[in-house]
Amino acid sequence: MGSAADLDKPQHLTELNGEVLLIVGYGSIGREVAKRAKAFEMRVWGVTRSGEGDRAHAEKIFSAAKLHKTLPDADYVLICAPETAETKHLIGTPQIARMKPGARLINVGRGSLLDENALVQALKSGALGGAALDVAQTEPLPAESPLWKAPNLFITPHTSGVSDRLWIARRRF
Repeated sequence: MGSAADLDKPQHLTELNGEVLLIVGYGSIGREVAKRAKAFEMRVWGVTRSGEGDRAHAEKIFSAAKLHKTLPDADYVLICAPETAETKHLIGTPQIARMKPGARLINVGRGSLLDENALVQALKSGALGGAALDVAQTEPLPAESPLWKAPNLFITPHTSGVSDRLWIARRRF
């Protein structure tokens, strides 16, 4: 999470309008996120096992077999797929390497879907612009986890499904 001095550094803000959000696991959770992303005029793409799904809020839907082809075009990648034998470390070093430089990765699915070591390396190298984790491989996240010191990483305590309202961390002065 960085030091107190990091909080005073200038932030690099971007518009969501027109950005591509790739939702890996375009099921009920993915579709709810898609509705909200469309309100920000994001371009929403979904990934399902079959490549089929509700297109009400998605511009495109791809099969899981084509995930590697879609990653280079995504500005944001949201992982919300279920945990299965096929989805363990669904996103690891090879997939992150295919992502657009500066892209952001978000995991609200299961901790096993993301190779955390690959994430830490990508954040340290600057290959990813940032990440957010609502889930981790080990919960609660141990104090010695390298995730705590990874740059540009926002960690929440597995609460993304608790509310549809935005929670904002506030600094006390």
